[in-house]
Amino acid sequence: MLGKKQYIFNKETLSYEVVKTTLKSRLLRFSVVLALGFICFAAYFWLYSDVLSLKTPKTMILESRNQELLSQIKSLNQKLDEGHRILNEIEMRDNIVYRPIFGMEEISSEVRDAGFGGVDRYSHLKHFEHSDLLISSAMRLDILSKKAAVQSRSFDEVSLLAKRAGDMASCVPSIFPVSTHPRNSLGSRFGYRSDPFTKGIRMHKGVDISGKTGEPIYATGDGIVVEVSYNFFGYGNQVIVDHGFGYKTRYAHLHQATVKPGQRVTRGEQVGKMGTTGRSKGVHLHYEVIYQGKAVNPCNYFDHEISPEEYQSMILAGKDRK
Repeated sequence: MLGKKQYIFNKETLSYEVVKTTLKSRLLRFSVVLALGFICFAAYFWLYSDVLSLKTPKTMILESRNQELLSQIKSLNQKLDEGHRILNEIEMRDNIVYRPIFGMEEISSEVRDAGFGGVDRYSHLKHFEHSDLLISSAMRLDILSKKAAVQSRSFDEVSLLAKRAGDMASCVPSIFPVSTHPRNSLGSRFGYRSDPFTKGIRMHKGVDISGKTGEPIYATGDGIVVEVSYNFFGYGNQVIVDHGFGYKTRYAHLHQATVKPGQRVTRGEQVGKMGTTGRSKGVHLHYEVIYQGKAVNPCNYFDHEISPEEYQSMILAGKDRK
């Protein structure tokens, strides 16, 4: 045994003498013992793993931890499912209820889902086990975060307009721009139509309302006249009113404008007279509602609940303010 004295019997002296060992022999013995221990351990590991197909304690611990993490990722995906469901409901209410209340265009799916194509931002996850699940989870989390940010900005816009709802109510273009007399009928509507001159399909950015020459045209909401101009090959005599809150209205093909640039007008106040100037066939008013620089359907803004008496009262109030 190492560390203990060894004795040998000396026949000449007839006595036991201590065996003296050198450092080299000690190191040799230690190396032999160490090698035997390593061989035994390797044999044990080979027998344990390859022959008996058993797993080492460390392997079992790592596999257990791996299964725990995998379970957590699956649980995260269930929460992502619920998060996407709730956010989709909020987006739907935002587009169908909240934004239309204030005349705001809905946010398209292209805008809500933009910003995730063409970039391999998850390449660092490809070398992990279950990489497909990891990449899918990371992508879904990024999409949820991006869509939540878009929705948050939308609510900020709605909240800002809600705080100014009192002022906005009188500015949003909501009445018919001519009297409700039966002769003033709605003709060509908003959208693609056959051009009356070229017969080709062309976008009609407003609505046409027929009537007689000189029929009064009224501002459909409070605002400031920002343009009074004439275009022979286009709108003819036209008036543009800026109502604020992102809204403008255009009154075109007028026989005559009755306002000047910079003039403040109120809902029901006359801005011109119906005619057939510019690129026009027949006496009518071309009326547009422009929101955030984009033409929108004016029919979505007409207040169909207003009675002829209320309309006439509004017109008379507009005349009194002149």
